[in-house]
Amino acid sequence: MAANNKGNKKGGAPKGLSNAMAFIYIPLIILLVYMLFNYKGGDPLKVEWYEVKENMIPQGDVEKIDYVTNEYQGTVTIKKDRLEKYKNRFGGKTPNFTSVFYFQVPSSFDAEKEFSELRNSLPEDKKFKYSFDVSRDYWGNILGWLWPLIFIIFTIYLFARMSKGMSGGGSSGGGGGIFSVGKSQAKVFDKNSKVKVTFKDVAGLEEAKVEIMEIVDFLKNPSKYTNLGGKIPKGALLIGPPGTGKTLLAKAVAGEANVPFFSMSGSDFVEMFVGVGASRVRDLFKQAKEKAPCIVFIDEIDAVGRARGKNVGFSSNDERENTLNQLLTEMDGFGTNSGVIILAATNRADILDKALMRAGRFDRQITIDLPELKDREAIFNVHLKKLKLDPQIDLSFLAKQTPGFSGADIANVCNEAALIAARHNKKFVDKQDFLDAIDRIIGGLERKSKIIPPGEKRTIAFHEAGHATVSWFLPNANPLLKVTIIPRGKALGAAWYVPEERQIMTKEQMMDEMASLIGGRVAEEIINNKISSGALNDLERLTKMAYAMVAYYGMSDKVGNISYYNFQEDGYQLSKPFSEKTAEMIDAETKALIDKAHQMAKEVLENHMDGFKQLAQLLLEKEVIFAEDLERIYGPRVKELEDGTPAQLPSESPKKENES
Repeated sequence: MAANNKGNKKGGAPKGLSNAMAFIYIPLIILLVYMLFNYKGGDPLKVEWYEVKENMIPQGDVEKIDYVTNEYQGTVTIKKDRLEKYKNRFGGKTPNFTSVFYFQVPSSFDAEKEFSELRNSLPEDKKFKYSFDVSRDYWGNILGWLWPLIFIIFTIYLFARMSKGMSGGGSSGGGGGIFSVGKSQAKVFDKNSKVKVTFKDVAGLEEAKVEIMEIVDFLKNPSKYTNLGGKIPKGALLIGPPGTGKTLLAKAVAGEANVPFFSMSGSDFVEMFVGVGASRVRDLFKQAKEKAPCIVFIDEIDAVGRARGKNVGFSSNDERENTLNQLLTEMDGFGTNSGVIILAATNRADILDKALMRAGRFDRQITIDLPELKDREAIFNVHLKKLKLDPQIDLSFLAKQTPGFSGADIANVCNEAALIAARHNKKFVDKQDFLDAIDRIIGGLERKSKIIPPGEKRTIAFHEAGHATVSWFLPNANPLLKVTIIPRGKALGAAWYVPEERQIMTKEQMMDEMASLIGGRVAEEIINNKISSGALNDLERLTKMAYAMVAYYGMSDKVGNISYYNFQEDGYQLSKPFSEKTAEMIDAETKALIDKAHQMAKEVLENHMDGFKQLAQLLLEKEVIFAEDLERIYGPRVKELEDGTPAQLPSESPKKENES
């Protein structure tokens, strides 16, 4: 790049621009030469044949007539001493430097007969010469086959430049373009283009970093492992939900390893041309072997590594399958790939081909889960370094408010909080900005301007109060954070909880959750004696959870300890994995669980009717209420201890701060 810039400063045109200008100048030069050779000193004037026949020839003004038979056109040359008389006859347009007129006749014109009769009828001093000829446009013939050739060359040139631009141009493997479509599109990071991300920039993921750092350490100190007879894993597959930091971890490997790092996406192998994917795989590993030891990172490998034979409607000779076959061969085939380590990332490990997952290809499968409390606190610590924060910000409080958030979600929370603070002209980002950002990401943008009729607003208030009341008195339900009837996104109201980070759930815990979900619908039934469509989302989640308890988790006495989840690993599941009788039993048991949850919610609301109505009225007045408001109405919330005995728990202090 430096050399090119230097050349441009000296006045030299870029190489690509010079080639393009050459394709423009060459046709122009050919056209000018053609015009020069065909220039006859002036443009002849047109006359009609009867004018030539009746006036020019009888008066003896014509010196000769040249007739072109294949163009049905003739030219009349006037004697020089007679030219002056025609000057004013044509409006002063007598041709300069020539004495030529031309005429055109129909195809039925018999030139030889006409010219012979006219010449024989004239006296000797007025007779004219005539000749016949066939037009032979040599330059026109040359341009006739030259122009298409120039057009084809120019089109190929432009297409090649556009292809090079689309393929990145600067990637390794000989550059892009139509003539190198089978070359690898991987970006190479080495000493000249070092990645600045290191493991210090990756918060959390401690277990994953240990395994990845071992690979990096092997590349730096191979003798430490080879002296004991050990071999480094040939590949490591990073598996986890979106946004958990798989690609970021790969960037950290590129920044730490100090070896060539090839990075590309799984979709980069796929092209519109047949055989290009396999060719790019071969070229990628060829380059990697030349620069070994090195690391090859394939992001979103499920784009090319999907299990073979599962493409409904496609033949086995699929381009993607050919690419996968070549990838399998290169990773662990008959040849050797010593010094080439493969890293890959995906969030769809369940659809990958088994041959790709076996030992010898991806020896290690590193699972990267959603961050837990300590990991979220560390991630917040990384992203908050660039923000101007209120000194009283508590990282542990923010981490507790974001259960189930991925690293990307936390980065988004920090950015949204900064934008909200700037919108309110604050000098620092405070706690309320983060809470608003969390609400914005989970529930959507507040729509305070949305007009809701008083009757609907009352129904929404009792619906949300029903959720809050049921969850408050059921010990295994998630702790309540706040309740709002301000519309957000598509929701007209919402109850916000802080889910407990459980690894497993008992049947009792799931029943309490289900009762909490249906609490809003039950509240509508009690207050209005009718139901509305506002419980759609609640019913969807409720049905999904109840069906999972019966069909997946074996929590039904009638169905028994059977799980019908993913029982067919190969091929597509085109029918239910159970009989119609079992399906009826599952449906009946699912409905029974939902009815039981409905009864639990109804009992809670009927036993605390006064507080329930008081809570709904408070919600109509304030629009947003917090856990402290429920504590003032109902008293402290109870929760079941590990041994099964109920115990009183004070409301969490962050909720008091949230209210302020």
